[in-house]
Amino acid sequence: MEEGFHVGVVRGTLHVPDRPNGDALVLTHGAGSDAGAPLLVGLARAFAGAGYRVLRYDLPFRQQRSKGPPHPSGAARDREGIAQAVAAIRKLAPGRVFAGGHSYGGRQTAMAAAELPDLAAGLLLLSYPLHPPGRPEQKRTSFFPQLRIPALFVHGTADPFGSLEELRDALAAIPGRTAILPVEGAGHDLKRAAERWGEIETLLLRLVCYSGN
Repeated sequence: MEEGFHVGVVRGTLHVPDRPNGDALVLTHGAGSDAGAPLLVGLARAFAGAGYRVLRYDLPFRQQRSKGPPHPSGAARDREGIAQAVAAIRKLAPGRVFAGGHSYGGRQTAMAAAELPDLAAGLLLLSYPLHPPGRPEQKRTSFFPQLRIPALFVHGTADPFGSLEELRDALAAIPGRTAILPVEGAGHDLKRAAERWGEIETLLLRLVCYSGN
């Protein structure tokens, strides 16, 4: 079942499983999208079918305006929105909470996790924007040494925001457990990645179990 969700400043769609397993997943979108992005919808439905309560939600910048990218000055507020979304889903699920997002949403989720070590049991980072296209020197990794929550990076082999080789090199700076799930031929939009939700779930749970959470 899917239903609108609006609690405090958190706005999105809640996917309620027929047979809950007690765990939950919150997912948010990239800079040019919203919670209705096909990738998020596909993943949310797949995970809900496996028993997870899933919230896909709009970041604060998207709630302020329906179109356009976020302004850098609002990034801290977006991270606050991520923490609030996790807090909201915790009230509905007694088990583990996983937090994730696509591109900008994943980056801000990871940054929030670096600031709040107890934010989630694990992170699902879809098309992490390692650097702007064509500007490999502008790495978005300064917080990586503070990231201790297990994190799964799902990344297309044709993503202009960072190659798999660049991503593997960057992850060496993260003290927490990490893994990469390559999606052959996929660009930054990660089309059809939701079809691999089973692999995503398996790898994410493996990371969390190995880390002792």
